Amino acid sequence: MGTVAVPAVMTIAVDIRLLFPGPPYITAWPGHALSIFPVVELCRTPVFDYPCFGGGRPSSQLGSLLAALLVLAAAVLIGWVAIRWALRPLGLVSTVVDELGPGNLGRRVRLSGRPGDPLKQLADSVDGALDRLAAGYEGQRSFASNASHELRTPLAVQRMLVELALDDEDSTPDLNRLGSLLLRANERSERMIEGLLTLAESERGLTAREPVNLADITREVLALHADTAAARSITITAELAETVVLGDSVLLERMIGNLVHNAVKYNLPNGWVRVELADRPSITVANGGEVIPAAVAPTLFEPFRRMAGERSAKQGGSGLGLSIVRAIATAHGGTATARANPDGGLTVEVDIP
Repeated sequence: MGTVAVPAVMTIAVDIRLLFPGPPYITAWPGHALSIFPVVELCRTPVFDYPCFGGGRPSSQLGSLLAALLVLAAAVLIGWVAIRWALRPLGLVSTVVDELGPGNLGRRVRLSGRPGDPLKQLADSVDGALDRLAAGYEGQRSFASNASHELRTPLAVQRMLVELALDDEDSTPDLNRLGSLLLRANERSERMIEGLLTLAESERGLTAREPVNLADITREVLALHADTAAARSITITAELAETVVLGDSVLLERMIGNLVHNAVKYNLPNGWVRVELADRPSITVANGGEVIPAAVAPTLFEPFRRMAGERSAKQGGSGLGLSIVRAIATAHGGTATARANPDGGLTVEVDIP
């Protein structure tokens, strides 16, 4: 142990623990000598001047600090880029899944890479699940389409036989009454089958698009329903902008026809129907009628879903009208929404890009 006297260059008391085995430390007080226990080589220099570290100046130390910060920033940037590149397949998987829809079930990830790569295994699993989903969905649509086609022929034959029986001059009043009931039942079945066919075809997506003037189609549909509305004293008002979209004219006519048909059918005597066609383009059909709970309105797009009210039950129907509307809107890349009117009735809005 020893003592080395050094002129004090510090203005405050210091107690620095040295980082090596043993209890040595340095003490200094203003105006006193510096004591070291045990004796070690001392850097005799004012504060911030450290000759023992290479004789550098404060500017040299600041440069070293900046260089270290630059290296750290570069390392962080390189790490971020590397992580983004490594996780790029996850973004591709997310994009493919987000773009899936009834008319677009053919998208796949098809990621290339080593067989043992976990990300490739994940992408292959997603592709397999999408294959099974597409197969099941296509099987369901094919069944609905094929079943509808098979049922159309016997229904047409049945309707023809009933009409022939009603035309017979020797038919009794009871037979005529029964025949009329059979004809109405047959018509409901035919409408349901036709609706299923339209629903299946619209969910397949559009095979071709052509310019369609929605205003012309809407005017034709309103003319077809004018007599029915007049018979029930229902007032129809229309504000139609000359809007042209690319789509299937047959499906679009069916969509607008279903909207107007439902608005007239599920209305009250002396009621009202308002049809608006905007430039967006969008078509809005609103009507008066029974009060509909707000939570029920969005569910009316579900197949075979109808209101449970007494008047709605008497009107009959297959419950496919709004389902077809939504399917056709989706096939055109659009959306269909429904909301209940505060005073009764329903407002349906279809937006088509």
